[in-house]
Amino acid sequence: MTLITSISGIRGTIGGRQSDNLTPPDIVKFTAAYGAWILSQSAVRKVVVGRDARLSGPMVQGLIVQTLVAMGIDVIDLGLATTPTVEVAVTELQAAGGIIVTASHNPKQWNALKLLNSRGEFISGEDGTALLEMAETGNFEFAGVDTLGSVQTMDFLDRHIEMILALDLVDREAIAKKNFRIAVDAVNSVGGIAVPKLLEALGVKDIVKIHCEPTGKFAHNPEPLPEHLGEISSTVKDKKCHLGIVVDPDVDRLALVCEDGEMFGEEYTLVAVSEYVIKHKPGNTVSNLSSTRALRDITEKAGLKYFASAVGEVNVVQKMKDNKAIIGGEGNGGIILPELHYGRDALVGIALFLSHLANSNTSASLLRATYPSYFISKNKAELQPGTDVDAVLDKIREKYKKQPVNTIDGVRIEFDNDWVHLRKSNTEPIIRIYAESSTMNTADALARKVIQDIGNLI
Repeated sequence: MTLITSISGIRGTIGGRQSDNLTPPDIVKFTAAYGAWILSQSAVRKVVVGRDARLSGPMVQGLIVQTLVAMGIDVIDLGLATTPTVEVAVTELQAAGGIIVTASHNPKQWNALKLLNSRGEFISGEDGTALLEMAETGNFEFAGVDTLGSVQTMDFLDRHIEMILALDLVDREAIAKKNFRIAVDAVNSVGGIAVPKLLEALGVKDIVKIHCEPTGKFAHNPEPLPEHLGEISSTVKDKKCHLGIVVDPDVDRLALVCEDGEMFGEEYTLVAVSEYVIKHKPGNTVSNLSSTRALRDITEKAGLKYFASAVGEVNVVQKMKDNKAIIGGEGNGGIILPELHYGRDALVGIALFLSHLANSNTSASLLRATYPSYFISKNKAELQPGTDVDAVLDKIREKYKKQPVNTIDGVRIEFDNDWVHLRKSNTEPIIRIYAESSTMNTADALARKVIQDIGNLI
């Protein structure tokens, strides 16, 4: 089964049978449910829609737009647009919500509907549950011919970039003076439009483009992990670039490549940007429980407070609001700057990182060397179907009860500066196990020990 419904959106593979895959009837059903939810929430009948460049995007977006029109909702169609661009457009245009057509880092056969509220943020768990219940009942009321919605096309990228340039901490002058040569790999999606345009606005004149044509034909696995980034690593070295920039198909994740071709580390995108932000505007920071300890280290070193949230952007955002955090995000390269908006935004991440790099007067590799060095081992424990995963996690928690344990999202156990985080999958009979230590060997060993414990408990 490759249709996955969750409180934050609907995703699946294109083709196949209704209710088993993301088919036209499924797209219409869930869009109609979202439309009904919007109409129950607000007197504003306006929704923003945008998409990444994947091959199924025009088909999926067309169904979404016309379904909303049939519900009597006016649509602002941004066409090709990054996820953060859609998010800021919702609030700037005072819409009631937004739908982003993207499967993020998933391969080309996948697509999804990411659902936003009137604040341009992912809908809450409570709202998501209500929406899914509406979809199951199918009791929608469509508009009559005289009250159908309308469609207005718009390009909002320029406005998004203007908002980034207007931020106090974005130092365009310093960036322009450095005459950076920057390579960009946008995996043939919408980042191929957005990232070069942002760099030009920041004063970067020398841009080496790799896979920047938004054809939707991903040239490599679209998840920006080191094993997929050999080409840009070689290009950065061969072309003597100061930096390599990699984004996923919808441009909410940011990975960086140092001038020597080595990865800056997706976990350290947030660390570097946060250091720059809190240096100039001291405040609290937030990341999720599966993100590197390095953010906590640099935050506490500055005499400030760090908070950990459950995994998931909506949880990070809520924790940031609860603790008035000035910067936050996730270790997958997601930067959330509340001053701009509460959403992961690779574009603002790029602008802040380049400002940091320019003002540091050093190379990317030397900047990376200034941060605490940790390594994360990512694993999973396979379980038999029907296994009571919650019971297994309870037994792990009991076994390690003498250690500091956090249970807001699975079980996270701390061992001095090391930690291991166990979370159950909502879609597979597995437990995801992340472990971090100062060496990869130690992180791997810690993960293996916990996997062995699980095996002994079931």
